[in-house]
Amino acid sequence: MALSSGATTSRNNAKTTLSIRNSMIKQQPMPLVGYEADKIIHRYDRRPLEVGWRLNSLSLPLLGWYMALLMDKTLGIDDQEAVQRKRGMELRLHLVRSGSVVLIKSGQALSLRPDLIRNKIWAEELGKLVDAVGSFPDVDAMDIMKGQLSDLLPRIQAAPSAIKQKKKNPSASSKLTRMVAKDPILSLFEFDNDNRAVASASIGQVYKAKIRRGPALEAAIGKKAADHWGGRTVAIKIQRPDAAAAASLDMYLIRRAAMWLSKFRGGDLPAIADQFGMQLFGELDYIREANNNERFRALYGDWNNVQVPEPCTILTRSKVLVQEWVDGQKGPWLGDSGIDMVRLGLKCSVDQLLHTGLFHSDPHRGNLLQTSEGSLAFLDFGMMADVTEEERYGLVGLLIGLQNKDLPLVTENLLKLGFLEDTTQIDELIPRLRLAVKNATGGTGKISDLNFSRLQAELDKISRENVLKFKTPPFFTIIIRSLTILEGFALSVDPKFRLVRGSYPYVLAQLLSPEDDQATPEELKKILVRLLTVNGEEKEVEWERLTDFLRLAQKAASTYDPSLDDTDDKVSLSRQTIDMFLKFLTSKTGLFLKKPLVLELAETIDGMASASESNLMRVSRGLLRPLPGGNGPVNTRRMEELRVFVETLQNALVIESSTAEDGRARIEGMVSFLREIVSILGDDIRREETAPILDEIFSVCQMVAVQILEIRGTRAMRNILRLDPQ
Repeated sequence: MALSSGATTSRNNAKTTLSIRNSMIKQQPMPLVGYEADKIIHRYDRRPLEVGWRLNSLSLPLLGWYMALLMDKTLGIDDQEAVQRKRGMELRLHLVRSGSVVLIKSGQALSLRPDLIRNKIWAEELGKLVDAVGSFPDVDAMDIMKGQLSDLLPRIQAAPSAIKQKKKNPSASSKLTRMVAKDPILSLFEFDNDNRAVASASIGQVYKAKIRRGPALEAAIGKKAADHWGGRTVAIKIQRPDAAAAASLDMYLIRRAAMWLSKFRGGDLPAIADQFGMQLFGELDYIREANNNERFRALYGDWNNVQVPEPCTILTRSKVLVQEWVDGQKGPWLGDSGIDMVRLGLKCSVDQLLHTGLFHSDPHRGNLLQTSEGSLAFLDFGMMADVTEEERYGLVGLLIGLQNKDLPLVTENLLKLGFLEDTTQIDELIPRLRLAVKNATGGTGKISDLNFSRLQAELDKISRENVLKFKTPPFFTIIIRSLTILEGFALSVDPKFRLVRGSYPYVLAQLLSPEDDQATPEELKKILVRLLTVNGEEKEVEWERLTDFLRLAQKAASTYDPSLDDTDDKVSLSRQTIDMFLKFLTSKTGLFLKKPLVLELAETIDGMASASESNLMRVSRGLLRPLPGGNGPVNTRRMEELRVFVETLQNALVIESSTAEDGRARIEGMVSFLREIVSILGDDIRREETAPILDEIFSVCQMVAVQILEIRGTRAMRNILRLDPQ
């Protein structure tokens, strides 16, 4: 009884978690405030001297750096490691001194792509931009923190015991230490590193501190929150005082350049610039970042081997963010553990794109940590993108269409997503797109070799040619940027890693093994119907493609469940293929396959019976005649497709063995599987868990039997009435 109660509780907890997750998916993001392109243009159009100074401060140092590169090449010393190290350091310092949020973020992204900048030493230097951008004075940071949290001061001062508590340590040596010790708000925290920043980034700098327990904390945030957060170590991110102004001026330059370039090369470049601007200004609002953090944590915080820090929203303000501290190692990571981290990040990214739509758009090495427990920790939720359902499944259609070389499907989704404006140019686009894909795969033409940075360059090239009315949608640019960074992580671990090849099994696993019984989105249903039924007509199953999908999806199964024991044999692992297929058929997502499945099974069984009847009649020389309605036509193609599919499921039951023992292994696997079925039927708990699948199997068997009777009955009536078969 205790076991049954525990299992029921576990299922109820799973349902509760799923319900919370679904509610978070539906939750709308906080509105973005701050980025208004027209106002930024209007403001800086009237400040030409400020704009000119900014252009000079950005361009002249980089021009001087480039001239030094040319001089190195002229002198023949450009390949010396010391010289390359010096130029890499100079480039990093130029980006830091520029104060440009955009340039620093670009440097962070390039640090993960030595294959693009073609210099590993420069990539190492740019990698220091993750947490060493140069800090602003700690006293200024504490002033910002005091001002942001000033609303807590009246509550703290209203508690006499709290006031008394904050008057200790009057003989502190430094101005910063005296400031922290005497201020009631700053004294809520016990700062590490002598009250100094432990890391600095493009927009803010980070402090490590412990939240002090006591009456002051209770007075400031309430007893319940104080009990939860008191004594916990947190990261405090304080925004640079000039971050908003620097971002505004950067966006003015970017948008003006986009407006100018769009006149010559076509495409909606200002819209792409605006999308980036909204992302950038979203990072400047720490309240919005904390909200993104909460949403992401609700969606992925309970995943195995994934860690998402908890935000302390009650102490977070627009320029001060407080969240749980996470210890870990920045990527890229080497060895098998590094590959595991990449796969986990890839799995999570696929789920973000296909299921939740909440996409982490800035996964550089400072925002992904490998914890001591081997988990992947996500940090920094300022740059997040909410991808709509239509965009998500349009991307799915593109990925699957490219993998299966289904150009009509690819073209359809290019139109749907807004890549192509003029439908009359489809015939011109297809050969151009083929060439772009071939170039992006390094000439192999295999989608599994697709390089996202090359693909982006090829798409930009089509747009620059200005022959086709072709443009890259803003949301796609953000996703490509994120995937390019993730691809850089993967390549640093395994130079042969290809993102599409790695992500495709996860995509299929998401499609074929839905985790809930929610209504299937119409866009997803259209894709699946088109892929898994002949000509998308829902009359015949595409058995070959379904078999391939199951095989690929099973590849993801071994990495989807990190709790799987490495010692598990092929039986326990491969049965996930069967489980995945049955769950797909019994879900609302796979419901469209039920009718064609019944028809094809009935026709196949009838064909097998007819073939046996024909053989029996031939052997008996006509003495043994088939029953009325028997000896019908045999669809050999369909029987062969079903045979291959059934063989795939049978192979999922076979213990790994040599070729000579393959037949015996198959029998042993089938016996083992039947024993498992018997154990399920004899166990109340397991029978309850598998009841929907078993009910669906019995339902399909009944429908197949009825369909066979209908086929044979119709044939018998036609024979009696001597009508031509249809």
